Formats: sequence, C-alpha cells, structure tokens
Amino acid sequence: MNLKIGLRNFRVARVAALLAAIVIPVSAFAQNCALCYTQAAGAGERIIQALRGGILILVVPPILICTALTVMAYRKRNQFAEE
Repeated sequence: MNLKIGLRNFRVARVAALLAAIVIPVSAFAQNCALCYTQAAGAGERIIQALRGGILILVVPPILICTALTVMAYRKRNQFAEE
C-alpha cells in the first residue's frame, strides 16, 4: 500500500517537472519589455554596465536565501520522523 502511494507521488512529480520544463521557457521569453529594451539600447556603455551590475546584485540575495532554506530543510528532514 505504501509503495503504491510513493510510486504515484513520483509519477505526479515527474509529470509536474515535465510540464514546468515545457512552460517555463515560454514564459521566460515574455520577460522582454520593448520599452525597457529600447531605453537600454539607447543608453551609453556606463548605463548598460550599471544595469548589468544591478541585475547581479538583485539576483544574488534570493539565490543565497533559497540555498540557505534548502540546507536548513535538509538538515532538519528527520526531526519529526516517526520511529
């Protein structure tokens, strides 16, 4: 009985991963705003470098937070497990 539930959950996870792999690239292309693109293209080299640096600064903290939460969850994974 328990094995069937585990296999069912595994299959659902696989289908969800497949759908995410199909849908995410489509939504990623929708992130290009025409106004933002033309403003950045018309800006000078210093502005473009500042935008690239700003993007990096805005990406790093969420990655660090997600990594920290994943590590904490991994370390606490068996804390409430029944024996």
